[in-house]
Amino acid sequence: MSVLQVQDLKKTYGKIQALKGVSFEIPKGAVFGILGPNGSGKTTMLSIILDVLNADSGTYSWFGKPASPDLRKHIGSLLETPNFYHYLSAKNNLKITNSISGRGDKAAIDSVLQKVKLYERRNSRFSTYSLGMKQRLAIAAALLGDPQILVLDEPTNGLDPVGIMEIRELIIDLSKKGHTIIMASHLLDEVEKVCTHVAILKLGTLVTSGSVEDVLVDEDVVEIGAADIEQLKRALSNYPGITSTTHNAQTMQLHFPKGTASAEEVNRYCFNQGIALQYLAIKKKRLEEKFFELTGN
Repeated sequence: MSVLQVQDLKKTYGKIQALKGVSFEIPKGAVFGILGPNGSGKTTMLSIILDVLNADSGTYSWFGKPASPDLRKHIGSLLETPNFYHYLSAKNNLKITNSISGRGDKAAIDSVLQKVKLYERRNSRFSTYSLGMKQRLAIAAALLGDPQILVLDEPTNGLDPVGIMEIRELIIDLSKKGHTIIMASHLLDEVEKVCTHVAILKLGTLVTSGSVEDVLVDEDVVEIGAADIEQLKRALSNYPGITSTTHNAQTMQLHFPKGTASAEEVNRYCFNQGIALQYLAIKKKRLEEKFFELTGN
């Protein structure tokens, strides 16, 4: 079941095309990352699906229905840097959030503080919190009313390594408790460690979308070299099991699905073709390389 369907969304700011016909679906229970470099359209996308911005064209629907105030009650969001009163405690800040938003009730405040692991510090002033704790409190505010879906814009932005780890663990924990989470990020490592699904944007264009395993699949690369590189290319053009080949002036690279490459078999094949290899090595293609290939960075 899809919780969100996006169809051909377009948005321009003057001469800048922020979104260029973006379409994807988000399955229920997913941790869905909208990944892309800064300026790729991530925040614009989140702002549109949260009714903060209007799209120029295209549609989106939550649970198969057009957006409405009633449906929005099922969505908690964190789009900007959280604003809380520094001299008030976490609990009193959430009481104010509850009064303004009307989401949840005062009895739910202790519950959300427990969810984000701030209950023991509920009476501490906001000014005494670390950056990671402040971000967790912002997520607690988004959890008021027990929304099925959380929309988070760069939830680890500006945090130190400890804060990043805290937010990652929190997102994974919330997912296990049944929340669908949509998060924008420009950090591949964050998406790889937290998300189940991903959509990659580049300059407003959807490059690809799907499960993280499928989109950011790792692979093995066998790099080989011989005196006659053209002969080597011809001999290996139909080598079984490869997904693609690349080459430069000195070497040729054979790309295999992860865990399937055998240097011994490649060497034997070349020898049987009358080619003596001058160089042979297996390399693990890093996920960062795959991402850079997709985004052109």
